[in-house]
Amino acid sequence: MLTDRQRQVLDFVHGHHDRHGVFPTLREIQAHFGFASPFAVTRHLQALERKGVLQRQRGKARAFLPSPAAVRQGLLRVPLYGVIPAGLPAANASQPDEELTIDPAALGLRTTDRLFALRVRGDSMTGAGILEDDIVFLTPREPRPGQIVAALIDGESTLKRFLVEGGRVFLRAENPRYPDLLPAEELVIQGVIAGLLRRTLQESGGGRSGPRGRSGPRGPGPAAPAG
Repeated sequence: MLTDRQRQVLDFVHGHHDRHGVFPTLREIQAHFGFASPFAVTRHLQALERKGVLQRQRGKARAFLPSPAAVRQGLLRVPLYGVIPAGLPAANASQPDEELTIDPAALGLRTTDRLFALRVRGDSMTGAGILEDDIVFLTPREPRPGQIVAALIDGESTLKRFLVEGGRVFLRAENPRYPDLLPAEELVIQGVIAGLLRRTLQESGGGRSGPRGRSGPRGPGPAAPAG
């Protein structure tokens, strides 16, 4: 099991390697995370190597590569597609900003499940335990009434609860300051929420807590009660 910081380092390494084709230097990792010295970076990399998610390149003392063992251990790399408003709808990016490495078992999911992630902006879902700057994980499938979904409503994206009443389909916030959203022309469900990552005060320097899935203490989960 990786710590939160180890997952962040692994995500950064993966992203840098994907973008540039090379492993980041110790000082690049140090600068990105604000570590006090390169020694802190080395300790994290050695821990990731011991856990089998990074492998050292032969003949190169400080060069690592993402390890195929990460796949065997059941870790998933999930695309993070920028921000989704938990407020009024807004246009959403179609290309991923980065990839996150997660353990799907922590969300009660299988390694074969398809997942994508979005960062939350706004306060319309606070009643469901979804806060500003949370990262929500979603799986693309048909929703059941009462589940929380990422949706395109008339071409704009939002995160809301999916409801059906009297044959009428609409989206509802978990904050009384926001009105129900009824599609004028089109409603496309992009995914159903499976869990989230929560930023904590202790990790205000950039860290986040681990995933909270359907059964987590504050996880919103697909079956979270309305209101």
